[in-house]
Amino acid sequence: MSKDPIFKFKKFEIDQSHCLMKVGTDGILLGAWCDVQGAKKVLDIGTGTGLVALMITQRTKNTMIMAVEVDQESSHQAKMNFDTSMWHDRLDLYKGTIQDFAHQGTSQFDHIVCNPPFFSGGTLSTNQDKNNVRHTIKLSHQDLLKSVRTLISTNGKFSLILPLIEGLRFIELAETYGLNCERKTEVKSRIKGNVERLLLQFSKVQSKGLKEDELIIYKSDSKDYTNDFIELTKDFYLKM
Repeated sequence: MSKDPIFKFKKFEIDQSHCLMKVGTDGILLGAWCDVQGAKKVLDIGTGTGLVALMITQRTKNTMIMAVEVDQESSHQAKMNFDTSMWHDRLDLYKGTIQDFAHQGTSQFDHIVCNPPFFSGGTLSTNQDKNNVRHTIKLSHQDLLKSVRTLISTNGKFSLILPLIEGLRFIELAETYGLNCERKTEVKSRIKGNVERLLLQFSKVQSKGLKEDELIIYKSDSKDYTNDFIELTKDFYLKM
């Protein structure tokens, strides 16, 4: 994924020059995949550049989006990206931790999305700010689930993307917080490859059955996107 300062989509631009984590496939997948139909209020936890929040705003008509971001430079960048978009009047940003935001208890949301930190071990980067973004140092999955449980409406949905192993563990952990996995998409780069990511949707309501499917990004042995990936992201990428 490009690390150019400006990433251009069909209907908005992302200035990512001061953000630690740049525009990536994970965020694009989540923003296009999450089921926000009928949602009046959406919360984006750890918005970063503001990518997922902007994608959801493009996909909806009257939905109000609140984004939360703890990193100073990223929150400033996201606010700028919001303000220069055509949907600036539907986007708001809270600079701080999701724990503090949830503690205020000011609102509940019909859909919550998060592209969360996922490394719980391994070698840390020498860049402490990047560690905070990519590792579960300042936002453990337990804290994330506590916040979601507080902020999600009775019939609300919670969507996120995680690597395979972390995703499977998260499903089990979420059950202890009263959140049931009702939708799961396994993401592979190619059909013969391993599952690399899980797109997951949870709700407080007991699921009647888990809806499962698969998404393959590239055609076999080529850099051409599959028809399924094109269909999912065609409203955003310039070349689709």
